[in-house]
Amino acid sequence: MTAAGPDPRRWRALAVTLTAGFMTLLDVSIVNTALPSIQRDLNTGASTIQWVVSGYALTFGLVLVTGGRLGDALGRRRMFLVALAAFVATSALAGAAPDPATLVAARLAQGCAAGMLTPQNSGLIQDLFHGAERGRAFGLFGAVVGISTAVGPVLGGVILALFGDPDGWRWVFYVNVPIGALAFGLAMKLVPATDRRKIRLRTEIDFAGIVLLAVAVLGVLLPLVQSERGRLWWLFVVAVVFGAAFVWWERRVASRGRAPLLDIGLFTTTPGYASGAAVGALYFCGFAGIWLVFALFFQQGLGYTPLQSGLSVTPFALGSAVSAAVAGRFVSRFGRRLTVAGLGIVVLALLSVALVVQLVPPSAAGFAVAGPLLIGGIGGGMVISPNTTLTLECVPNHLAGVAGGALQTGQRIGTAIGTAVLASVFESVVASSGHRTALTAAMSCAAAATVVALALATLELRARRRRAVLTEDQRAARSAADIHRT
Repeated sequence: MTAAGPDPRRWRALAVTLTAGFMTLLDVSIVNTALPSIQRDLNTGASTIQWVVSGYALTFGLVLVTGGRLGDALGRRRMFLVALAAFVATSALAGAAPDPATLVAARLAQGCAAGMLTPQNSGLIQDLFHGAERGRAFGLFGAVVGISTAVGPVLGGVILALFGDPDGWRWVFYVNVPIGALAFGLAMKLVPATDRRKIRLRTEIDFAGIVLLAVAVLGVLLPLVQSERGRLWWLFVVAVVFGAAFVWWERRVASRGRAPLLDIGLFTTTPGYASGAAVGALYFCGFAGIWLVFALFFQQGLGYTPLQSGLSVTPFALGSAVSAAVAGRFVSRFGRRLTVAGLGIVVLALLSVALVVQLVPPSAAGFAVAGPLLIGGIGGGMVISPNTTLTLECVPNHLAGVAGGALQTGQRIGTAIGTAVLASVFESVVASSGHRTALTAAMSCAAAATVVALALATLELRARRRRAVLTEDQRAARSAADIHRT
C-alpha cells in the first residue's frame, strides 16, 4: 500500500507469489508417483525412500510459524526472495542427487525453504489487498492450494511418461528450477518492499519459542509421517509437554513487553481465528488424506498406471479451482455461510463415492467416481479460500505472517493425521474385504472428519451473527449517547 492508494502492481505480484507457492505445495504430492523409479535407480529400500516424501512434509510443517514471524519482522519481500532462492537451489540438488542420503538431505532442506516461503503469501495478501479485493485474492490462493494438492499425481505421471526411466524422476525436481528462477526475477520487479524495521535478532526473534514449538510440532508430525513403523507414538507425550511449555513461555515473553514467536492472543482474543484454524485443520484431515487412498485403490485394486490414477481424481481439482476463485468474490457477501455450504457438499460427495464404488463394477469405478469428485471439488473450493479469508480478517497486519503460518501448520498436521489414519483404515480393510470395501471405509472416515469441521463452522457462523448483533447494539448505543449530548 502506498499513501495514494493500492499498489498498482498488486495483482501481478500476487500471480508471481502464487506461482511460487504452487510449486512448494505441489512438491508435497508430486513425488509420490516417482518413488518406485527413485527406488530402482538409486537401488535403495522402500523405508528409506519414503523419507523423500516424509522428510519434505516434516520440515515444511516445522518452520511455517517461524517463517511467518521472520516475514513479519524482517520484511515479507525479503523473506520471500530468500526462501524462493533456497527452494530453487535445493530442488536442483534433489534432482542431481547421486545417492539416497543426498536426496533425503536435499528434500529436508527443500521442505524448510517451502515452509519459510508459504506464510509470505498470506502475509502479502493481507498487506496488499483490502475489503472485497482481499477475498478475491484469497480465492485465488485457495484455488492454488486445492489444485496443487490434487494435480500432483497427474503432473508426476506426465513427467515420468515424457522423460522415462531411469532418470525421469529427476525432472520432477528439475522442473522447479526454470519456473522458480523466472518467478524470482519477476518478484524482484513486482513484489513491493515493505517498510524495513530496524531490529536486533537476538532480542526480537524468540529463539527459545522457536525451539519449543519445533519440538512440539515434531512430536506430532514424526509419528504420523512414520506411522507404518509404529514405534514413535510416545512422541505425542513429548508434543503435549513441549506444547504446554511453549504456551507458558510465549505468555511470559509477551508479559515482559517482548515480541513472542506466536502471540497467544491470536487464539484467545482475535475473533474467529481459533475456530477458523480448527475448521481448516479438520477439513484437511479429511480432504488431504483421500489422495493416497485413491492412488492405492486405482493402482493396486484396478491396475491403473500412475498417470491414469492421477487423471481419475482430476475432476476434484477442476471443481476446486473454479469454485475457490468464484467463492473468493462472494466471501464478503455470504461470509461463513459459504464454508458451511461447502463442507456440507464435500460430506455428500465423499459419501457418494463410498456408495458408488459398491454399486458399479470395478471396471467402471474410475468413471463412476468422476461426478461425485467434481461436486466434492466444488464444495472444497468453497471451504479453503473463504475459511482463510474469514480466519485472518481480524488479524492485525503486523501479525499476518505468523498467523498465516500457524493456520497452515494446522493444515499440515491435519494432512499428516488424515493420510496416516485413512491409509491405515484402507490397508486394514483391504486384506479381509477387498479394495472396494476398503475405499468405502476410508471415504466414510474422511466424511466423519469433515462432519466435525462442519459442526465447528456452524458454531462459528452463529458466533459471527452474535458478534454482528453486539456490534450493531454498540453502534446504536453510541448514536443514542451522541443524540443525548446534543
